[in-house]
Amino acid sequence: MDAQPVVITRPGERGDVLAAAIEASGLPVARLEALRLEALPETPAQRAAWLDFDQFRRVVVVSPFAAECLADALDRYWPQLPVGIDYYAVGAATAAALHQALGVRVHVPPATAGEDTSEALLQLGSLQRLDGEKILLVAGEGGRTLLAETLAARGARLTRLAVYRRTPLSPSPDMQRRLARGDFRALVVSSGEILEHLARWCTGAALNQPLIVSSARLATLAGKLGFRAPVVASGATPTALTTALAAACHSQEADVDQDDLEKG
Repeated sequence: MDAQPVVITRPGERGDVLAAAIEASGLPVARLEALRLEALPETPAQRAAWLDFDQFRRVVVVSPFAAECLADALDRYWPQLPVGIDYYAVGAATAAALHQALGVRVHVPPATAGEDTSEALLQLGSLQRLDGEKILLVAGEGGRTLLAETLAARGARLTRLAVYRRTPLSPSPDMQRRLARGDFRALVVSSGEILEHLARWCTGAALNQPLIVSSARLATLAGKLGFRAPVVASGATPTALTTALAAACHSQEADVDQDDLEKG
């Protein structure tokens, strides 16, 4: 095995967990901090939502960092959580963050969906008819509008709160050179925003290296950006990404090129 690392782009503590999982599988890791996540200062709209939190029938959270921001706010305003609220998370990592911080049960996309996405979450039966229900959507600035638009179209009285911002970061000069040369074993990305951001530095050899993504939607985006070998993991968890990575690397090692035939 060569010493080329697996490049991962997940920021913060969740990146630490993913790096540890990949390293435990026997592969070296190089960290690429492509985004910085920052909690936004509290706005009057946020404060009003936190004070009226017990009025919401359902709360939908889109990411682990959104879950952390929600938990911090509720800790300030609600010494004891109100009852009668159903919580929803786009993926398993977000659900785990909510459960750990708030001790609540969390609805997640059905297993039959095969992946953790907004589209999959919207398949849940309890989100089909929402006539007049007050729903809080906790997310970051910008991002996809599918959840908000669909929940509102299904009759929800929706409040969408942006609680954090994502700031793109340019790769270090060393990492820019690595991306340009394709000097990595695989690239692991679970965010469309990060994928689009990094594509400008990925040319030639980099576009031919395995790209591990967390959904079919990201694989489609990757194809449009010129990546030629996207591999879809079963989700965005460290286990799912590491399993897909191991399969991709095994496939690489099993390939036989002309030099191998001549040597044999």
